[in-house]
Amino acid sequence: MRKYEIMMIISPELDERQVTPRVEKYLELITNNGGSVDEFDLWGKRRLATEINKKTEGIYVVLKLTSTPADVQELNRQFGINEQIMRTKVFLLDK
Repeated sequence: MRKYEIMMIISPELDERQVTPRVEKYLELITNNGGSVDEFDLWGKRRLATEINKKTEGIYVVLKLTSTPADVQELNRQFGINEQIMRTKVFLLDK
């Protein structure tokens, strides 16, 4: 098991109250396979430095996970399929 940090930018068209339940649905992949979600930090709607898909704002979410590399790779793949998730970045944290 390794520690990861995932930063996500979600479409501003989604209501902020809907963000947590939707992301938690994806995080079941981690928890069902023995990993854990250490932190879930919803930063809210913020202005983007550069436009993404002709949008100037996005809802930022930062996750800290403990999981296997394969599960994090699958989670990132599923995030990439979802059209409401504009960007994701996965970081491997130092031990």
